[in-house]
Amino acid sequence: MSKFIVSAGGSGGHLFPAQALAHELMRRGHTVQLMTDKRANSFVAEFPAEKTHIIPAATPNLRAPAKAFQAGISILQGIAKAYGILKREDPDAVIGFGGYPTFPPLIAATLRGVPTVLHEQNAVLGRANRATARFADIIALSFDKTKFAEKFEDKCIVTGNPVRDLVVEAAKKPYPALHDDGPINVLVTGGSQGAQVFSDMLPGAMMNIPDQLRSRIHLVQQCRADDLKRATAVYAETRLNVELAPFFKDLPRRIANAHLVICRAGASTIFELAQIGRPAIYVPLPGSLDQDQLHNAQNMVDVGGGVILEQSNLSPHLLATELTKILCDPEKLKTMAQNAKKLSTQDAVAKLALVAQDAANEEE
Repeated sequence: MSKFIVSAGGSGGHLFPAQALAHELMRRGHTVQLMTDKRANSFVAEFPAEKTHIIPAATPNLRAPAKAFQAGISILQGIAKAYGILKREDPDAVIGFGGYPTFPPLIAATLRGVPTVLHEQNAVLGRANRATARFADIIALSFDKTKFAEKFEDKCIVTGNPVRDLVVEAAKKPYPALHDDGPINVLVTGGSQGAQVFSDMLPGAMMNIPDQLRSRIHLVQQCRADDLKRATAVYAETRLNVELAPFFKDLPRRIANAHLVICRAGASTIFELAQIGRPAIYVPLPGSLDQDQLHNAQNMVDVGGGVILEQSNLSPHLLATELTKILCDPEKLKTMAQNAKKLSTQDAVAKLALVAQDAANEEE
């Protein structure tokens, strides 16, 4: 059996697929260790790693020379620390899942001659992954078409994006029945970081929905901790059946219970909705130079599993109009739920595990 070191950035988007792979490799009898940065503390407790190594990492900011210099120092320190860990632990392969905390371990692995696999979750090869890709032995992609991956085509393979065991379990639940006068479950989530825009827009949108429809809605919304008090006060005026929290540990179960999801368009969100099969209104995170979330969401729109509302155009009135149109059409909701599954890669974690085993010269 082999020893793997899995490296991932400190957000759920990187750590969730890494967690799924770790579970699969352990089921196959391998040992797994995690290498990440200090931002991942809230996720580490649930990560199935034999050991967790925290290394220095930073995001370079070329527009601020002083910060760029400090980031460079942190990255060099991270490479040095990762090199020492790899020398001591002697893994058979290092699997990186993106984010700048992945950069030092993969560079250190290259220096030590340890086989490397780089996994890209999004439909756009991320900046950290673009910087690392030339050093990776294999690049595993989630989407058939991934922007900026073309130049590395000779070492790319499409595996899909692994989802957590909780998601696989939640996917067993069929789309909930939607009766003419029955409750409508709407879930709002902004990913692991939350999204202020939903706290700004949803209360006003709900006030603009016809009374008869609004009375049927049961809203479950993830609010950033800073927005929770304000959102609670505003929703009190709508007389809406609403549940608010900064984070839901049982999010896959809540997705399975939902008739409609309103969300960002991170890769983990896209593939969890695809696996479970739920329709969604996607509001991609704006401001990214590469627009990775917009590209992710477009893949779901292309198969008929969701709609996109760009944040720059979003208003409570527009959101209310879209919600009213979708929620008043149960057949459309069910069709969108079925279509969402077209983007699902049911065997993504098994495919990626085989890639990892091959990299470690492990027989199937």
